[in-house]
Amino acid sequence: MGILVNEDFTFIVQGITGREALNFTRECLNYGSKIVGGVTPGRGGREVYGVKVYDTVREIVEQTRVDGSVITVPYQFAPDAAFEAIEAGIKEIVIITEGIQRKSACEIIEFADKHGARVIGPNCLGVITPGVCRFGSLGGPAEDCKKAFGPGCVGVMSRSGGMTTEICNALTTGGLGVSTAVSIGGDPVVGSSYSELMPLFEADPETKAVVIYSEPGGPMEAQLAAWAKENNSRLPIVAFVSGRFMDDMPGVSFGHAGTVVHRKVDSPAEKIRAMRASGIAVADDVGDIPKLVREAIEAKGG
Repeated sequence: MGILVNEDFTFIVQGITGREALNFTRECLNYGSKIVGGVTPGRGGREVYGVKVYDTVREIVEQTRVDGSVITVPYQFAPDAAFEAIEAGIKEIVIITEGIQRKSACEIIEFADKHGARVIGPNCLGVITPGVCRFGSLGGPAEDCKKAFGPGCVGVMSRSGGMTTEICNALTTGGLGVSTAVSIGGDPVVGSSYSELMPLFEADPETKAVVIYSEPGGPMEAQLAAWAKENNSRLPIVAFVSGRFMDDMPGVSFGHAGTVVHRKVDSPAEKIRAMRASGIAVADDVGDIPKLVREAIEAKGG
């Protein structure tokens, strides 16, 4: 079953005529996803791999049901694209665009909250429920995606799109597979955190454990640790924290915009301490994750 998407899930692509969107539109269609339209202002009437292009989101939602939108437009236009989709009644928004200013990202998320919509990202690759729906650019070419993301019982959340694929591939080759994988985004401000998505996995009967990939910077791991303590979840959680060298290099950033350690609580060491204190298992190596997940599921009686 998984979370966020299902076999009937339909979505549009905003910025569909851009180079990145052309590629992932093709791969999503090859995967079997249902893309019901694309939007590029001024290019209405064209087609992209058989998907009709429109000038506005409203034109599409007036003709057919639209459950989600993938936004991949230049960062200066991304807020308006998100507002347009949310105003049109679309409830699931994946924002691939990176470089959106924090103030603008906060405004998008606040606007989504007011309209009962959910934002994944910015600076993310989207969502996959293996064999059901690929919602975004996560996983690369469709055939490679099918190999790396096998159906199974482990939910995955990651700040890195590439590491989402690596972890899912390890779980698949390890015989566990994936219920749903979510690339939540690497920017300092994102629409859906680990703790905000955990209740969805908790409610999914096919998910038996959750894996998170963590990076230095930000409060999301502390929030997840608090959530795990307060909610007595049925799901064991296994985490991997990258960038441990940054404990000796405060203020240094690597990779994503959100990976800056401003406070001790944001450091890898402190994240590991907080998560272990709340009962979350922390892997020392990505290759250890399948073994830890299997042991955790067995300990829960799964």
